[in-house]
Amino acid sequence: MAQIIQFKDEAVVRLRERLGAVEEANEDLIAFARGHSDAVASINVAVLEAIEAPSVDSLFEVITRRWPDILGIDYVAIALVVGNRGFRADCDSMERVDPVFVKRMLGKVGRVEVRSVERGHPLFGAVAGDSVRAEALIRIDGPAPYPQGLLALGQRTELAPDSSQGSSLLLFLGRVIAATIRRCVATS
Repeated sequence: MAQIIQFKDEAVVRLRERLGAVEEANEDLIAFARGHSDAVASINVAVLEAIEAPSVDSLFEVITRRWPDILGIDYVAIALVVGNRGFRADCDSMERVDPVFVKRMLGKVGRVEVRSVERGHPLFGAVAGDSVRAEALIRIDGPAPYPQGLLALGQRTELAPDSSQGSSLLLFLGRVIAATIRRCVATS
């Protein structure tokens, strides 16, 4: 006598598994879109703050003191070479540095680098070793005679595995800084 095999139950289980995977992928896509939208909104606010800065000193103030809150990060530092002088600023201080130090940093960094680190970039100063576990390094490329430099954004937590999506936004941020510096220098 022949035996009838029921595939219906097994097919329903497989369909439910596939439906669950599709729903999970959909939720991931929605979360990514929301995160990207939030990042764009934060960058827009940061850019507007920078554009409104009337001088390079006030631009540094915006970058080092306001941007951490706006961008949802922990640390910001910036270094520039202006002629034969070098400057470094963070939320605690602005100081002169050897321009060779800044030029050497620029030689080792691409236009934008986002990475998890054991130790933060030296540009972060005293917090580099103990506190920075992820960083974004952004070149500030100004044509001569305008300053060139590096912007460092840091956070205490490591990056999520899919965190490389914001490089174009960060590049835009660096270009805005360069343009704002050119405007400030030209009007002073």
